[in-house]
Amino acid sequence: MALRRPTIFRTHTSQTPFLNNVPLTAAGDKNKLLVSHGRPPWYGQDGKPLTDAFVIGIAGGSASGKTHVAQEIVRCLDSIPSVVIMSQDSFYKEHTAEELELAFANKYVSLSSSDETHYIILTVHRGSLKDFDHPDAIDMPLFAQCLRDLKECKQANMPIYSFTEHQRMKQRKYLYGANIIIVEGIMALQDPQLRELYDVKIFVQCDSDLMLARRIKRDVAERGRSVDGILEQYLRFVKPAYDHFVAPTARQVERNTKLFDIDTGYRYADIIVPGVRNAVAIDLITTHVRKKLSERSFHFRDKLARADSLVHIPTSPTMTTDTISTLIVLPQTPQLRGIYTILRDKETSREDFIFYADRLATLMCEKAMEVLPFKNINVCTPTGAIADGKDFEMDNPIRQICSVTIVRAGGMLEMGLRRVMRDIAIGSLLIQSDPSSGEPMLLHSMLPSVVQRREESKDAWVFLLDAQIGTGAAALMAIRVLLDHGVAEDHIIFVAFLGVPRGGMAVIRKAFPGIRFVCGAIDDGLEEVWLHHEDGTPGRRVWSISPGMGNIGDRYYM
Repeated sequence: MALRRPTIFRTHTSQTPFLNNVPLTAAGDKNKLLVSHGRPPWYGQDGKPLTDAFVIGIAGGSASGKTHVAQEIVRCLDSIPSVVIMSQDSFYKEHTAEELELAFANKYVSLSSSDETHYIILTVHRGSLKDFDHPDAIDMPLFAQCLRDLKECKQANMPIYSFTEHQRMKQRKYLYGANIIIVEGIMALQDPQLRELYDVKIFVQCDSDLMLARRIKRDVAERGRSVDGILEQYLRFVKPAYDHFVAPTARQVERNTKLFDIDTGYRYADIIVPGVRNAVAIDLITTHVRKKLSERSFHFRDKLARADSLVHIPTSPTMTTDTISTLIVLPQTPQLRGIYTILRDKETSREDFIFYADRLATLMCEKAMEVLPFKNINVCTPTGAIADGKDFEMDNPIRQICSVTIVRAGGMLEMGLRRVMRDIAIGSLLIQSDPSSGEPMLLHSMLPSVVQRREESKDAWVFLLDAQIGTGAAALMAIRVLLDHGVAEDHIIFVAFLGVPRGGMAVIRKAFPGIRFVCGAIDDGLEEVWLHHEDGTPGRRVWSISPGMGNIGDRYYM
């Protein structure tokens, strides 16, 4: 079996927003999640986070080349893990109705700061002026909170700002899953809340004439501005703001009682890049990043395979709430054993395998529904009689109940889940083993909207679907992703065809005692197997469930 996997490089961006059928130039387009090598485990065997994301802050004047430096860092990292590029441009403040009314009338609007009042002309017509170079124009608390969430391996819902309409859009940009976060903006080093979150602080220096030329070219082409408007804004706001707010962030300055500056020699920036095409500086930065990432790598799949046994708890009519909270196994009726006999048989045709796998998935999802909270209700029957019944305890079950599939084998249970809950929202996680280490790598996540929003995720109930639980490496990563999004531990129900009491299930049960397991059958153990390269040389070590069902995903989809 070949172990090589082609490099995956994806850019997750939101769809370009429109207003009155006109596409908007939105700062949200700069916020991207770049995925190539995948995201390795950021947690330990106990499921708790061991490290946070590595954050690089890049500041500099407008059109100094900050975005180019960020792109060069990503390019030079080569086989990069997941990287988030986060732009300050998304965090310009939302304007009130009164400010917009003044804007349409071309009135002056003041922005008050701690040491001066800054006057600007603000209009929402294309080609208008707006001071984007004053710290008060940026929502620094929201900027710092979104960055802090991403650094702590949580999701962030970023605002989107339209430069053509000079207003924050209603849409939000969802970002999650970064090993490296690159923050770029003119005020990226200005606020102390932001500076304390950076692991490396970079300032990009550039000649003022070159920055002006780049700004004219960019704003005419991308933001529909006129040259006269650009020059007026530059002379009125951009250049003074750069001298007063941006340039000093490259150095820390003290003011004495005689009102003149004394340079103390201390700098906010750890590295000053003189020019965007400075290969030495880029190489220095990327070498440092690689070193820090290697220090944050963790390998524990071998330990998962050798974990202690979890006591098997059979299903019975007298099952208690405590029992349900640990593990549910379908009653081993002759019908169920017959289905498993067909699925385990290597001679079973693909058509029969798919049919019985879908049938088994339906039975398992019906059983998993019993874990959800229910309440007693009374209904009136067509005969006029009152009947006692049950209903979901949550306020909006269609919204609050969702599912996440661990691709690819977990997709086998989706058909059965659809038969039980037709309108359920289903998301997915693509988790694959690293070809060299065998550790799980998070390559892609597409979660239901209720999970993406932290204010709603705490009330969500999630069915986590996978074909089997062996070492539990992928399962542990998937559970960690849901917990990072704010899903309650006891609201996660793991559904799998097969499980092994020792190994992954024992680790997960110890790390997250609130997780519920619903399995169709329990197998005895894990066998160590070596995969080989195409030339016959030994490859990496894997663990196979015994007796198991073989490669369930291949048998179902191929």
